[in-house]
Amino acid sequence: MTRDDAPLRWLTWARQLQAIAQTGLAFSRDVYDRERYEAIRALAAQIMTEHSDADLRHVEGLFAGQVGYATPKVDVRAAVFRDDGRILLVRETADGGRWTLPGGWADVNQSPRESVVREVREEAGVEVSVRKLAAVYDRERHPHRPPYPFHIYKLFFVCDLIGGDPRPGVETSEAAFFADRDVPADLSLSRVLPQQISRMFEHAAAPDLPTDFD
Repeated sequence: MTRDDAPLRWLTWARQLQAIAQTGLAFSRDVYDRERYEAIRALAAQIMTEHSDADLRHVEGLFAGQVGYATPKVDVRAAVFRDDGRILLVRETADGGRWTLPGGWADVNQSPRESVVREVREEAGVEVSVRKLAAVYDRERHPHRPPYPFHIYKLFFVCDLIGGDPRPGVETSEAAFFADRDVPADLSLSRVLPQQISRMFEHAAAPDLPTDFD
């Protein structure tokens, strides 16, 4: 999204302004206050597009679609291991067909466990049981690229394969297991980083490791 990532202060400012506007519009009933919050939201969109290749109307629509008190979004990722110690990766049809851990946005009315089990089923066609919450990462504090217009928490779960053979889903073109040394280099860095996958291998090998968190 961005043309110049460092130091991305503009992105922090735009997110903060958008969150102020969203929360203000959720609770304000005064017509003049609402106009001010809408102006702040428009300013946030302008900052976002001025420093990126994003389309202004698209960002304005994205921001306008966010309602209620502004909170971080939740992304869930599954580190699925089979008995031989290999990890499950899927190749996304989006983002240039790069590899990632299966996962996506947590769904309303589903627990984090239910969300990650569903994502694995949809993207890789297998059934898993969740062993542990291995990590809670703030996406902004890790070198994911490109940056995202909203604040995101990423929940990584270590899971065990309990049934099925990997097969692609609607959003994936391949699904396969890899040893640590064979993890593909063409990862979707928007979704997962090489060091995060390596850390999941460490968690799988040492079940008593505490949960990582930012």
